[in-house]
Order: sequence, then C-alpha cells, then structure tokens
Amino acid sequence: MSTLIERLSAVLGERGLIADRGEMAPFVTDFRGRMTGAADAVALPANTDEAAAVVAIAREHNAAIFPLGGNTGLCYAAVPTPAPGRPAIVVGMSRMANLRAMDRAANVVTVDAGMTLARVHELAAGEGRQFPLHLGSEGTAQIGGLISTNAGGTGVLRYGPMRDLVCGIEAVLPDGSVYRDLDALRKNNTGYDLKHLLIGAEGTLGLVTGAALRLRQPNRSFAHGWISVTGPQAAVELLSRLQDRCGDAVEAFEMLNRAEVDCVLRHIPRTRLPFETTPEWSVMIELAHTDPDADLVAALEEVMAAALEAGLADDAIVAQNEAQAQDIWHIRHSVTEAHKIEGVGIVHDTAVRNSAVPGFIAAADEMSAKLFPQARVLVVSHLGDGNVHYILMFPHDYWRALPDGEAKALEVEMAVHDIAMRFGGTISAEHGIGRKLTSELQRLGDPVKLAVMRQIKQAIDPDGMMNPGALLG
Repeated sequence: MSTLIERLSAVLGERGLIADRGEMAPFVTDFRGRMTGAADAVALPANTDEAAAVVAIAREHNAAIFPLGGNTGLCYAAVPTPAPGRPAIVVGMSRMANLRAMDRAANVVTVDAGMTLARVHELAAGEGRQFPLHLGSEGTAQIGGLISTNAGGTGVLRYGPMRDLVCGIEAVLPDGSVYRDLDALRKNNTGYDLKHLLIGAEGTLGLVTGAALRLRQPNRSFAHGWISVTGPQAAVELLSRLQDRCGDAVEAFEMLNRAEVDCVLRHIPRTRLPFETTPEWSVMIELAHTDPDADLVAALEEVMAAALEAGLADDAIVAQNEAQAQDIWHIRHSVTEAHKIEGVGIVHDTAVRNSAVPGFIAAADEMSAKLFPQARVLVVSHLGDGNVHYILMFPHDYWRALPDGEAKALEVEMAVHDIAMRFGGTISAEHGIGRKLTSELQRLGDPVKLAVMRQIKQAIDPDGMMNPGALLG
C-alpha cells in the first residue's frame, strides 16, 4: 500500500493527494450523510495527464477507482465500496475546473469535468448564450458527474437531459489511455458514437475529464406562473393546452402536491406562498422565447383563464416581475434541502408517459395508505417529461426505531417500482442506479439489455476497476 501512495504522491504532489482518514471523510460520504464508504486515498488531479497517470498506477496495483464529482447524487454512486483487501482510490475532479475553449459561432463550450454547472452558466451568459440545464444543486454539481448520471432537471421538457446537451467527451479509460472526442461536429458518421456509452455509465466505463457542451441562444422574453389545478389529470390537460398555444416555448412544467409545498414553506427561509392556502395540487410554469417581443405573459394568462373557465383550475398567479418569478422557483428548487430536515424520505425517481402520471400517482397513493400509513406522501413531478419523484417521508423517530432501515427502504422502493413498471415506466429517470438501485435493476430490468451491458463492461473494464459495485452491482 505504501508504494501505491508514494507513486500517487509523486504524480499529484501535496495538493493533489489526501491519505489522512479524517481529511478523506467528506469524500467518502454522500451529501445527505446516509452512506459512508472507505478509501485508501483521495486523488485530485489537476489535468488529464495526471488523471491518466492515476488510473494507470491504480491498474498496476489492482486498485479500484471511484470517480467523484460534486457529490450531489441521490443513489450513492460516488460512495466508495471496495472489495475486501482491494485498494481503493477516490478520484475527485474539483481541481480540474478550467475553461478549455469557447466557440460562440458553433455554440460550443469545452470545459474540464470538474467545472460546476453554475460556472458554465456564467461563461455562457458572458458570450450571449445559455446552457439550458438547470437543477437545485447547480452551484455544486460538476459537469463530469452530470454527464455520468445523464442528469435531467427542470428543462428536459424542452431541451432534453444531459445526453442531448453533450457533443463531445474526453475520458480516461480503465487501461489508462485517454479517449478524446471533443471536436463537437454536427455531423460525424464514422461508426459507434462512444460518448453515449460514457453518458449515464456512472463512472463504470471510464473517468470523464472533459466535455464539449452545446449552447443555445439566450431566451429574451419570459413568463412565470403558478396555478392551482384540480388534480393531476387536470394538470396533464393544462400541459396539452399550453403546448398547443405556445409550442416549444414551454420551458418548465412542474407539478407539486400540498404536502411537498408545505414541507418547503416549513423549513426553508425566504419562501412565500402566493395563495391564501396551499393548493392540493399545483403547477409551476415557465415560458421562454428567444424573441424579445414575444408576449408570453399574455399567452400564459390566456391559457390560465381558459383553464379556470373549464374547471381545470381554482386559482392562478402570473409573476409580474423577476422577484416574483424567483419566489416561485425558489420553492421548487428547495425541495431537496427541505426533505433533509423534514424526516427520512424514500425518494423515487420513477417516470411514465405523462399521460399515465395521474393513474400512477393514484395507484401509488392507494398502496402507500395501505402499506405505509406512517409516511407522508410528497410529490414533485417534472410532469412535462413524465418524471415523478414520489416520496414517502417517514418521521425521524419512527425511522430510528426500525431494526433494519435498509430493509424497510427496499420494501418501500419495491412497492413503488412495481407500480411504475405496471404503468410501462422506469425506476430511474434522472438520478441513475448508483449503489442504491442495483438489486432493483436486476429484478426489473430487461434481461437482454442487462446482458449486453455486462458484455460492454467486460470488454472495456475486464478487471472491474472503474466504480465497482455501481450500476451493475
């Protein structure tokens, strides 16, 4: 072991290597403090050459590599869990946070994998462009981690997930070689598009070190609203009407139940409700367009008025200024922090067709009331893309008294996942599989797809050194 540490230290220097167990603690524990792993060292390469050297040294010592981005994941993919007796190295990308190139004409920005999403937003805005991925952890989440988990966020309805926004990847493969595909060509029909194997692979096929990202023209006109709907079915109908009227100007369409909104209001400072009482179901809407003269506020008011007239909604507000818009989205982006305070939430990342969302929620509610009466049901849904975060929130005291919390969590997950599959859905829409859902993927995944995934893993990483235990178990 001392030889491994010495060789890593020679490559990385004092700033690039942590071997003290106390100092390593934040790097081996998920951000909610629910799972802690173990590692022999944390490597913090400053560039791709150093990252490649770390992987090559690890291979020589039969050490496992555990990639770490901003540590904002919800499925424990970044928590190191090495096999007994096998050395483990966490490779964090925080020192690799440089801008490599900005091509305004091609609408492409090339960055290191450790750059935060918020920084990419700043760089794009400085060039009169936007990078249209938005989520609550954007100040911490790093590009490499977002790629490895194929992150979603509130804009998937219009722009797609991370997979649709990445046009090139650089990655260190398990043998220490560097795969470079940062040309970001619109057309390149030369065989397998290998970047799509790395996107969503959760670090099991290689260590992402850089990426070329697609930028968009900035939106110059906006409308934000919050509408109290009579239920999920009414929300689906409202979405259809909004798309019929506004087309792809529908930027975000987020549905929350009363318990979710109240949870945020209870725990997060500077949150305000624009209604007299919390709606049983409500939808937060953002419209956006590149045309500065597009009258989106009028369009949103028109659709909302028609929804009220049709009995789809009870009340509605349209933000009159930027501060009111920020108040709306501050509530939406604060749900994860509120959950940490509220209790122990078993968060599901299910997705079905958006037309099937009302049926899925109704079936899940019926099951939850029967099997888990101790829990409060919180729902936050990216309804436009069918993603439903169905959360059973258990009180801290109840959870601490359980003889086996992990077994209870799995029981809850299996019950909700079975309903998602019954409605033709998936158990993971945007969070990934990580270490949390490996058994569920084996239980519910398509056997043919799983067999092909194992063959790919064996071909690229025959020694199982890249993030072992994640995704495929």
